Amino acid sequence: MTTYAPDECDVSVVLPIYNEKGHLRTEIDRIRAALAASRYSFELIVVDDGSNDGSEAELSRIDGITLITHRRNQGSGAARRTGTTAARGRVVVWTDVDMTYPNDLIPELVDAMEGVDHVVGWRQTEEGTHKLLRTPAKWVIRKLASFLSETDIKDLNSGLRAFRRDVAMQYVHELPKGFSCVTTLTMSFLGNGYSIGFFPIRYFPRAGRSKFHWLRDTRRYILQVIRMTLSYNPLKVFLPVGLGLLVVGLVKLGFDWAERDFRLAANTLLIFFAALQVITVGLLADLVVRATKSPNSVPPA
Repeated sequence: MTTYAPDECDVSVVLPIYNEKGHLRTEIDRIRAALAASRYSFELIVVDDGSNDGSEAELSRIDGITLITHRRNQGSGAARRTGTTAARGRVVVWTDVDMTYPNDLIPELVDAMEGVDHVVGWRQTEEGTHKLLRTPAKWVIRKLASFLSETDIKDLNSGLRAFRRDVAMQYVHELPKGFSCVTTLTMSFLGNGYSIGFFPIRYFPRAGRSKFHWLRDTRRYILQVIRMTLSYNPLKVFLPVGLGLLVVGLVKLGFDWAERDFRLAANTLLIFFAALQVITVGLLADLVVRATKSPNSVPPA
């Protein structure tokens, strides 16, 4: 049986809760049993994010957890930020209690951190609501993030992940309040040169009602990927756009010369000016990022 250290432990499991009445004890007991049978000391940090369906009463009857309560619903990201800040573990695990993730494999997920700073549960199937819409949307976002980060990202927004707390605390203040917090954390680690691994897992249909809105939250995911890339490597956004405008301008220039007897159209000049401005802004943004990047954010060699 593992024991709890007074001031620190090996693993802190952060569980954001919002209206999950009916399966809370089952999932929390499953997580506790898996970690109790492992070699890790641990703590379970449950953040009730303003539940109003009776979850708050059910949580108050569960022993062996650290319960933190938000007076009103602030979002999954806000709950994870609160829990991560309160954590005492060397490793922090994020997961959900909606029965979708194989939480009995959390010890194996932590084992997989050997040699890396962050391990993401790589879902092998999509079982969420609006599956026909979510699957292509997630694929597009993941490919965009892979291109912008120059990394083959197997799963960008999995809710099951383990990471070094000392690294994550550099970026916790950047986490948005909504679901895109998982994307933000992934991009923060990658953007600052930390290593990420992927742990294959099964993904199951959720218990209860999903709070994910496919259109609104997908838009937020895309914007957050672009925003994080602009924060760490702005040329990956500006340079392709600028070069694309430059190619369009050259094609338009060829058309002008061929069809207008070598006379340059005003809109062709505008395209070239736009290309120059985008590339110039990208170079200036890259210079600002490099000049202001904190040396503490660079991983040790």
